[in-house]
Amino acid sequence: MHITSKISGTGSYIPTIAKDNSDFLSNTFYDDKKTQLPQGNDEIIQKFLEITGIESRRYAKEEMCNSDMGTIAAQRALEDAGIDAESIDQIIVAHNFGDVSINNQQSNILPSISARIKHNLKIKNPSCVAYDIIFGCPGWIQGIIQADAYIKSGIAKNCLIIGTETLSRVNDPHDRDSMIYSDGAGACVVSKKETNDNSGILAYASESYTFDEAYYLRYGASYGPDADNLLLNIKMDGRKIYEFALNHVPQAMKAALEESGRTVDEVKKILIHQANEKMDDAIIKRFFKLYGIRKVPENMVPMSIDKLGNSSVATIPTLWDLVRKEHFKGHTIEQGDVLLFASVGSGMNINAFVYKV
Repeated sequence: MHITSKISGTGSYIPTIAKDNSDFLSNTFYDDKKTQLPQGNDEIIQKFLEITGIESRRYAKEEMCNSDMGTIAAQRALEDAGIDAESIDQIIVAHNFGDVSINNQQSNILPSISARIKHNLKIKNPSCVAYDIIFGCPGWIQGIIQADAYIKSGIAKNCLIIGTETLSRVNDPHDRDSMIYSDGAGACVVSKKETNDNSGILAYASESYTFDEAYYLRYGASYGPDADNLLLNIKMDGRKIYEFALNHVPQAMKAALEESGRTVDEVKKILIHQANEKMDDAIIKRFFKLYGIRKVPENMVPMSIDKLGNSSVATIPTLWDLVRKEHFKGHTIEQGDVLLFASVGSGMNINAFVYKV
């Protein structure tokens, strides 16, 4: 018997407002020089669909904030795990922009999002430590990695890890990249378990590249010529991010898998951050090519980006919850399956972990 970290429960909150690509037909798009794009919106949206695979995305209701969604996902994860909230030792919340209201784009993180969620969950235990992670899109995985370290060091027995974001509140309606972003929240409980089947979190890899790459994703002024230049929105260098991810993410996935002692043939599913369908597809193909495999095995990679968009830290935990609970058509998880999780995002940060169910 040995101590391991196992995911004992999952939960998610997927906002109810669906915003289809056709809803952007009335937008006026500009480039970074504040010059209106010459293509018609039909052409812009069609090209966007071909690259990203996104047909629709979800936005939170006006009265709902980031911490509200995170609370709902957390409650569902606790219920799924059958664990009393007072027994949680660590609440780790991954986000990037805090609570942002529909009418005010200022990030509100005082108190922290984790403190707000702990308050909403009505947890009284002062030994339950709540803190935030600002780690770009890989924040939720980084929270998993930290929870594993707490458990294996004896600091914690139960950790609640949440990824929650309202990117719809920080995007620029005059930037075509704004069509990528969405809202959502996912959570899981990671618990200390004694096992003799070598299950649970097996290994991980985590890297930060900041020398040249720190500002590939950043805050910047709206592209709209009449927009308030003090009103900042999320901006990205798409081509640089694509090349960076393609060069580094497959290597991190391979490093984590090799550290786990598992072979690529044992991997049943890969749950990757839902950033961009074309980019994710290229990352997965390059990962398998590292092992001399030229064709990705069928039914290996569940993708939710077509209907849910890119909700940053929430994409993987919401996808994991849907697949785990068999709410994702064509994908199921069985006892003993080996899973590989991976993400890339602002920082630039990369991480991955291997998990045996």
